[in-house]
Amino acid sequence: MIKREKIKDLLNSTAFDTEVKVMGWVRTFRNNQFIALNDGSCMGNIQIVVDFTNTPEELLKRITTGAAISVEGTLVESLGKGQKVDVKAKTIEILGDSNADEYPLQPKKHSLEFLREKAHLRFRTNTFNAVFKVRHALAFAIHQFYNERGFVYMHTPVITASDAEGAGEMFKVTTLDFDKTPRTDDGKVDFSEDFFGKATNLTVSGQLEGELAAMAFGQIYTFGPTFRAENSNTTRHLAEFWMIEPEVAFADLENNMQLAEDMMKYVIGYALENCKDEIAFLNDRLLEEEKTKPQQERSELSLIEKLDFCLANEFERLTYTEAIQILKHSKPNQKKQFKYLIDEWGADLQSEHERYLVEKHFKKPVILTDYPKDIKSFYMRMNDDGKTVAAMDILFPGIGEMIGGSQREERMDMLTKRMEEMHIPQEELWWYLDTRRFGSAPHAGFGLGFERLVLFVTGMTNIRDVIAFPRFPKSAEF
Repeated sequence: MIKREKIKDLLNSTAFDTEVKVMGWVRTFRNNQFIALNDGSCMGNIQIVVDFTNTPEELLKRITTGAAISVEGTLVESLGKGQKVDVKAKTIEILGDSNADEYPLQPKKHSLEFLREKAHLRFRTNTFNAVFKVRHALAFAIHQFYNERGFVYMHTPVITASDAEGAGEMFKVTTLDFDKTPRTDDGKVDFSEDFFGKATNLTVSGQLEGELAAMAFGQIYTFGPTFRAENSNTTRHLAEFWMIEPEVAFADLENNMQLAEDMMKYVIGYALENCKDEIAFLNDRLLEEEKTKPQQERSELSLIEKLDFCLANEFERLTYTEAIQILKHSKPNQKKQFKYLIDEWGADLQSEHERYLVEKHFKKPVILTDYPKDIKSFYMRMNDDGKTVAAMDILFPGIGEMIGGSQREERMDMLTKRMEEMHIPQEELWWYLDTRRFGSAPHAGFGLGFERLVLFVTGMTNIRDVIAFPRFPKSAEF
């Protein structure tokens, strides 16, 4: 019995005149003679040469786009251009038929909008083969990076009773019957009768639990799904996405910035090294897409140049206050070209401001630090000025904010004061406060939205195209 070979291996083989077996899905079938077969192992297809004069007509009719077939034959040197090898078929078996009139992915160019509606089939296209191979490589590189540095991988809960961000945009988890919801005397839902005996939600972050583990293991990271019930129907937001969140004990903001920069360079470098074909394909795809845009909207850098740009440059580090001065006196601000004008300290920076700093002013990735406390979370360490916190955001070209993090507030009195100011109930976070009661230590961490990273490395422009089955307002298909 001949062992099945992967098309990826055969395309690089020179073992001509050997008997081989391949299985895959038909991309095209030309002239009843040439099958372009793909098995998902690479973007390339192998050409199957069919002896149509000796093949039953009934079988030929079943070799349609999308059909799954098994082929046994001889590996031969190709006579055609653009390929080194063919398989000269001896036997063809149909494993799964595909009705040519109904199969949505015909051999032509489909829009990304159309493919989003066919997310269950879009993996079979070259674009999404490339995107999800890169996504896999980036996920692997994340784990490898932290493993090499002795971090412990923690699985933090998906169901939680706390709101780590304090934003309140959370999905509720309940087993209560909506038609007969139990109520308290004052008319509120009585969650004491719910499954967990209290109100629970899908997590927005594993950070708080991650801090608990860091106070024992020294350095940990989480990599899991997070959820935001934010009604944002944009190309940058998802209701379900994945987050990488390291937490490191005995670390300050400087250590945090260095860890984040090292991680980004490591995973981008890994993808460039291990996904050469995929990134080259996505680079060419983006260049073609850029040609359709007005000149002023085109990117100055190709995808590969953009990735190399992040590896070649040390990230620029500056404070929020310095950034506000640069933005305030910038041409786009003075000429009122920014949608959100910068006129005073304390403004929450928008993507347009972040991209200006990276793409126009510094022309390198930027790390902003020391933000006003009023626009940041309760757990961030208060600076000595009493106005700013030891926070950091890492800004990338084309994306804006890629990473958000901070040195955490390890001082019990300062932390409880901030919680009071922000109306965060201390009794619900008694377990979090215990880490400040028993052996508190300086520590820091950050969060990286994984889909934002995949968006950047693949050059895709809509975040719904870098996660297998996107969840967003009014959409939970597949």
